[in-house]
Amino acid sequence: MWRQPASLTPDPDLQLRAIERAAAGEGPYLVGVQPWLEPGHYHSAAALHERLAGYLDEIRDEIDAEPGSIIVFPEHVGTWLVAAGAPRPAFTADTTAAAMGTLVAANPLRFAAAWLGSDEADRMAAAIFRMRADAMARDYQAVFSALAAEYRVTIAAGSIVLSEPRVENGVLIAGDGPLYNTAALFHPDGSIDPQLVRKSHPIPSETPFTAAWPAENLPVFETPPGRLAVLICADSWHPDLYASVRALDADIIAVPAFLQPANVWDQPWGGYTTGWPDDVDRTDAGRLTEGEAWQRHALAGRLASGGAEFGMTAYLRGQLWDMGSDGSNIAIAGEALFVSDGLDGAALTLLPLGPAGE
Repeated sequence: MWRQPASLTPDPDLQLRAIERAAAGEGPYLVGVQPWLEPGHYHSAAALHERLAGYLDEIRDEIDAEPGSIIVFPEHVGTWLVAAGAPRPAFTADTTAAAMGTLVAANPLRFAAAWLGSDEADRMAAAIFRMRADAMARDYQAVFSALAAEYRVTIAAGSIVLSEPRVENGVLIAGDGPLYNTAALFHPDGSIDPQLVRKSHPIPSETPFTAAWPAENLPVFETPPGRLAVLICADSWHPDLYASVRALDADIIAVPAFLQPANVWDQPWGGYTTGWPDDVDRTDAGRLTEGEAWQRHALAGRLASGGAEFGMTAYLRGQLWDMGSDGSNIAIAGEALFVSDGLDGAALTLLPLGPAGE
């Protein structure tokens, strides 16, 4: 059943869907947050916190009544904190290149130092992320630590691009090494888990400035409803990650995702951009739509191979400068599949993790 919340402007089309298993399920919940985000939401950590808290307010009654819930935010939800504190023109720019140029112009010496310390193919992007890494790590932890503590939930906090990230004494720190697309987990008391997830299969737009992480180094997180693995976007399309998930005996898989460009969900699928696994029929390229491919070759089609029972893919939506996006939350419980199709905007998807009712 769909119900229309009255708040969260300017998201008039946000809808909340409570997803049931074959029979009514009991909490706690696995919640997919598909936010609608625009440049202004990254003006500061406080602005991003306010925006994301608005979504959790919509389900506060449900998650308060069912402690132990896990909230899944999308890929790169933290990455655009790179712009936090930038001059106003960065947020009114038409393109990401123009916005980042404004950021560079405001920090010429720091950018120059980061440039000298970068040797990636896309040296410009790498230098921008390096010069902002300390502030990004601080802001990302501040946003998601506060949300986890305020709503008493476990948060799989999407992802953020950071240089050689690590957690020391409960603090997320950026180092001097390679850049990784990184996901952190925050516990209901607001603490960050000492383990971090790093993407193993960067897509072509990421490989010029981010490094790949070995699939066998995937961590597993102990959470109130079970053991949780996090696969960042394209990683959910590759069998080597599911082999790691099975070895870790995970019960739940969360997939933070970011799909570009806009309106691609119903277009013909172009095939793998991160290397074809041996178990995929290459004739599916062009025959399936993008959305159908996500359901066949990513988490929905591979959950069982990882030995997990529940899964959730949550997409980042919005208009971030000239970057459009697409996607519809996908939830899986055993053999049951639920897709929040029909939405061109924000969505919240609740999947009960408890036993089915009568």
